[in-house]
Parts: sequence; structure tokens; C-alpha cells
Amino acid sequence: MTDPQAKDAARREARVRRDAVDDADRPAAALAVRDRIAALARDGHLPRGAVGGYWPLGSELDARPALLHLNRLGYHACLPVSGPRGTALVFRDWGPEAPMAVGRYGIHEPAEGRALRRPSVLLVPLLAFDRGGHRLGYGAGYYDRTLDMLRDDGAVLAVGVAFAVQEVPAVPVDGHDERLDWIVTERETLRINK
Repeated sequence: MTDPQAKDAARREARVRRDAVDDADRPAAALAVRDRIAALARDGHLPRGAVGGYWPLGSELDARPALLHLNRLGYHACLPVSGPRGTALVFRDWGPEAPMAVGRYGIHEPAEGRALRRPSVLLVPLLAFDRGGHRLGYGAGYYDRTLDMLRDDGAVLAVGVAFAVQEVPAVPVDGHDERLDWIVTERETLRINK
């Protein structure tokens, strides 16, 4: 098991790198990621169905342009709703006109009454990633639990979304950490061989 202090130190370092991305560069990076994810869909790498995204928190790369583009291609766009710590995320239908609520941790999420969806593709935020498909999250385990549950219940494709500067040589991992299938940055699209 990885030393929790090592993971916390890695999170602090990763947040500093991500926070340092210039605000002027962020919109272009989000559009580049959108185009790369659109290419994955066009080339048949993304299974049809619902695609789960996320509402950007702090300095996270904004995946909403990719999510909206996939919606126009016929995917059902959905965003997560955070339950109590220690539980998996649930996903509700989302579109730009959807009523939103402020949920746990101050993150925007679709309001009550929106249809529940089971993503076949999940765009995953992160603090850091490595070329082995490992991701460093915030430490609450929401995405690891969600991926574990979705994979137990059938297929789901996990696509890590990040700025290229978030890459590290090796992410500290534990046995419960779920690997990604793809990682998409503004510079490249990485298919993870497992």
C-alpha cells in the first residue's frame, strides 16, 4: 500500500502544476481535447450510449465542450451527483439548458428530476496521470468506486481528461485505484494497454 503522505505530497505538487496553466491557454486546451475525443468517437473507439462528464472544479480542464460535442453526435450527456463519502457517483441527464443545483463540495450538478443515466463512456477528471493509465484524484475515491461499480455491472470506457503538464513519471497507486482506458490531453491521445 502506498504511503498516504506520499499521495498527499503528490496531490499538492500536481495541483500546483495544474493551477499554473495560464488562464489564456485553458479554452484552447478544452477545444483541443474536444477535437481529440470527437476523433475517438468518429473512429469507433467510444461505445454508444451515455457519456458521463464532469463540471470543472477549480483549475480542472473543462470537459464540457467535449461532452456537448458528443451530445450533438447522439450520445446522452450526463453529469455526476456526489452522494455521501464512500459511495459511487450517480449520473443525471445534462444539457446546456438543464436546471442545475450546487451539490456536495460546491460542484454544479443536474437538479433533482433529471433522468438517471448509466455511462458507457466516462470522462474522468484528475490531478495527475502516468502513461500506465494511473490517475491521481483528490482522495475521496468517488471515481474509483464509480469505475469499479460500472465495470462490475458491464462495460465502461474510462477516458482521463487533463492538461499535458499533469503527466508524471509514476502515480502512487493502491489496490483500489482504477486504471484509465485512454488519456486525452491538448497534445495527445494515449491508449492504455492493460
